[in-house]
Amino acid sequence: MADSRPPNAFVRWMRKIYHPLGFQKGYNFTLWFIFGGTIFGFILSRMPYLSIGGRFREGSSPGEWYYLRGGHERIGITLHLVTVIPLGFLLVFQFVPWIRHHALMLHRVNGYVIVLLLLVSNVGALMIARHSFGGEVETQVYVGLLAILTTVSVILAYINIKRLQIDQHRAWMLRTWFYACTIVTLRIIMIISALIIPKVGGFYQAMPCEKISFIFEDDQAGFRESFPACFAPNGTNNGWVAVEASFDGNGATVGASLGLCFGTAGWLALAMHAIGVEIYLRLTPREGNRLRNVSYQRQMEAGFRHPGSAGLTSDRWGDADVWQPANPTTENAKGEKRATPEETAG
Repeated sequence: MADSRPPNAFVRWMRKIYHPLGFQKGYNFTLWFIFGGTIFGFILSRMPYLSIGGRFREGSSPGEWYYLRGGHERIGITLHLVTVIPLGFLLVFQFVPWIRHHALMLHRVNGYVIVLLLLVSNVGALMIARHSFGGEVETQVYVGLLAILTTVSVILAYINIKRLQIDQHRAWMLRTWFYACTIVTLRIIMIISALIIPKVGGFYQAMPCEKISFIFEDDQAGFRESFPACFAPNGTNNGWVAVEASFDGNGATVGASLGLCFGTAGWLALAMHAIGVEIYLRLTPREGNRLRNVSYQRQMEAGFRHPGSAGLTSDRWGDADVWQPANPTTENAKGEKRATPEETAG
């Protein structure tokens, strides 16, 4: 039974804020405000990084610039930053209901731009994955999997919206951006982890002496003092030495701390986001069913076969029961007879 109690003063006040934006439910606005605000703040903090050779070089993890300063990796980081930063800015507005309802063309154009930016940013990320934050295996696999997940998910979302399967478009778009936004969560986990592992002790990252020398720049005396093995005969393994993870040492030890934790943080963040989005989708079945009924009507009007299931749905591609519309009709907007779900199930 629906709650018939009148809303309190706080709810009435909040509705004056989120109703003009098109939100009908308070929890939707709250989630948009929290996640959208986090993304927006993260993007604002990263906007100075568009100066690749300036602010990004100064703010990147110690030793990152050694690989990113030239070659295909310089191209990769440039592609990644000049696409992912505007992507994050535009993404926040893509989830404002008022824009979807009153400026549909803007929503569509913005969506196409965001998808293009996402695909290009994935290419850039893959180009730098080999040496990003030390290039540990778990880091490379995380970056590769994240690129695959976001690319496949956004393609499925695109296919569904072209088939007017709005409920599945919503689900796959939510998955796409939950996966993509692990880049924010992983940095929180990475910083916390990087501060913890030096306290535990015994964590090391292999690093080439040339990279360490680059980190020390003009302080070559400090380099020689901190890493004498790089200068001793047979003191290295093909020019590589073990660098202890520590925030109390020098730039190389800080870089080792961050590098050791980046991949692990990425996997933890991806697991959290993947589980979280599935929980959200299962906690909002009424919205999914409402959109499926909208899909049914629009697919009927467009003359699609299997109205209500014209996209990539589990009742056509899996073993789910045949979906039934809430208010079935056998005519489209032009009055033409269409098959009912029972007739089209075969």
